[in-house]
Amino acid sequence: MTDAFDTTKDWTDDLALIEMAGREAGAVALSHFGGAPEVWWKNGGQSPVSAADLAANSCLEDILRKARPDYGWLSEESRDDPARIAAECAFVVDPIDGTRGFLSGGKTWVVSVAVVARNRPVAGVLVAPALDEIYSAQLSGPALKNGVPIAIAAAGEERRPVEISMPGNLAGRFNADFGARLRRHPHIPSLAYRLAMVADGRLDGTLVRAHSHDWDLAAADIILERAGGVLVDEAERTLGYNHADVSQGTLFAGHPALVSEMLRQFGPPDAP
Repeated sequence: MTDAFDTTKDWTDDLALIEMAGREAGAVALSHFGGAPEVWWKNGGQSPVSAADLAANSCLEDILRKARPDYGWLSEESRDDPARIAAECAFVVDPIDGTRGFLSGGKTWVVSVAVVARNRPVAGVLVAPALDEIYSAQLSGPALKNGVPIAIAAAGEERRPVEISMPGNLAGRFNADFGARLRRHPHIPSLAYRLAMVADGRLDGTLVRAHSHDWDLAAADIILERAGGVLVDEAERTLGYNHADVSQGTLFAGHPALVSEMLRQFGPPDAP
C-alpha cells in the first residue's frame, strides 16, 4: 500500500466529516480548558494525559468510526489495533496536540484529525478552539485557514534572520554561517500548530526532533503540502503513515528550497 492515490481524487466528503468531528471534539476539549481536569502520566511519567484528552478522543471515535466503520483507527489516546495497517484508509488522530500547553492555560493546542490512504494523508484538519482557528486541506484542494487559502513564506523573501522553530540540541548542528542567519522562535507546545504556522507563513520553517508520532504530524502534513511546503526526513523523503511503527525521525519543514538548504547545512551530532 505504498503507491499514491490519483491527485485528482476528491476527498471533500471525508474532509467535511473530519472537520465536523474536529469541531465537536474541540468544543468538548474547550469545556475543560482553564479548569483543572484530572491528569495521569504515561510513558514512564514523561507525557501527561488529561480527562479532556480522553473526552475529546471519545467524541472523535464515536463520530468517525460510526461514519466510516471500514476505516482503520490510530489515536494517541486509544489502544492500538494492528488491523488498521491492512485498512486502505485510516483515521489518524490526536485529540489534543499540545496537552502540556493546554494544562498550563496556553491557547496553542489543537485537535488533529487526518485521513491516511496508502500511507499518506489525503485530508486533514487542525481545530484550535481557544484561538478560533481551523486549518484544513484535502489532496486536490488548497490549504485553508478559517476558509481562506494560505501559503508558506516564499523562499526568496528577504526576511533576515530566517524564523525557525527548532530544539536547541538541533540548532547547533547547522553550519555556523547558515546558523547565524536563523532566529529560533519561542517554543510552541503543539507540534501540529507549529507546522500550521509554517503553512500560513508565520514561520519560515521548523525542525522536529526524533520520536514524534503519526498523530502529531499527519493532518499538519497535508495542510503544509497543499500550502506549498514540504515535511521530510533527513534523507529528504516524504513521510509514510499508518505503519506498524508510528514514530518518526528528525524532520524538516518549510519551503522546498529552504528545506533543501537546511538539509545541506545540517551536520551530524557532535561526538561524545
